[in-house]
Amino acid sequence: MLDFSIRQFATTAAVGAALALTSLTATAQESDLPLIKVVATGGTIANTPDGRLSVDAVIEALPVVESLAELQTEEVTRVGSSTLGWQEFIDTAKAIERSLEEEPEIDGYVVTIGSNTSGDMAYFLNLVLDTEKPIVVTAAQRQRTTLSEDASRNFVDAVITAGTPESTGKGVLLVANELIHSGRDVVKQVVSRVDSWQSLDVGALGIVSGGEAAFYRTPTRRHTTESEFNLDEIESAEDLPKVEILYSYVDANPVLIEALVADGTDGIVVAAFATGSAHAGQRPPLSAAMEQGVKVAIANRGSNGRFTVEGGDYYDLSADNLAPQKALILMMMGLTVTDDSAELRRIFSEY
Repeated sequence: MLDFSIRQFATTAAVGAALALTSLTATAQESDLPLIKVVATGGTIANTPDGRLSVDAVIEALPVVESLAELQTEEVTRVGSSTLGWQEFIDTAKAIERSLEEEPEIDGYVVTIGSNTSGDMAYFLNLVLDTEKPIVVTAAQRQRTTLSEDASRNFVDAVITAGTPESTGKGVLLVANELIHSGRDVVKQVVSRVDSWQSLDVGALGIVSGGEAAFYRTPTRRHTTESEFNLDEIESAEDLPKVEILYSYVDANPVLIEALVADGTDGIVVAAFATGSAHAGQRPPLSAAMEQGVKVAIANRGSNGRFTVEGGDYYDLSADNLAPQKALILMMMGLTVTDDSAELRRIFSEY
């Protein structure tokens, strides 16, 4: 077991040096190390004040990872996550699918991404990838070489988790701030603090401590090998159903709903009041949208708590305890296999 405990360092070099010293206690031989593929998309985890690094440069700055795993890399893109679209999500999933088929020797995967859509990526991959192998998404709040940066620690912890046999079969995970989250549950909550990632209702699955990933619970909702969704017939973002999020607020303008319907939207997720209701002014146009075949789901705009109602005059679906952005992903993938409201309700109850 690796025996190390780091707090916060001013530079990536300091992190690398401190971790490298602890690698002297490693007892595993190089031949026993897991083979991990890093699939990179950019983000703060690859950022410095002087610019964004390639995935290979990120690894070179952290020599300790050589004692944790043998690494291969693939860079899908190199941008901030607020720039990513569904096409980049598809491309990332396809890159992992190709590797699963062509590189069976790979033991696990780390996906690096910007923090803004890290939870979205984790849930998307959780629904579409058919594998029990560990897939760990990670991101960072603070740029490399800046004071109290978390990029180095999060990357190292993600590699540890991806190389841990106990990570097998738990779906896509997100590792940050020494916690292991389910891709279904985790959301980014805070602008810049390193504790931004939270699994609000249910908590993290485990922790990364002392060079080990330790699990204390396991996901029960369907994912990965148990999922009915895939990207077999989806090559581009244009192949995906159009789903949008609409916020409920005081005197919400119904014209927004009418505009979405006119634009050909297939589904609407209403980020509703915490009681599970949309604003009264939104209800008639939502009902009209349903009459035109648009699916409507109610989610909690506070991203916490569970909606269990099965349907109403102005919505078909309840998002359970999914945050609105997670409900959008599930509705989008659900609409790739069915447009039946009863079937979509089943999907929301199982995922």
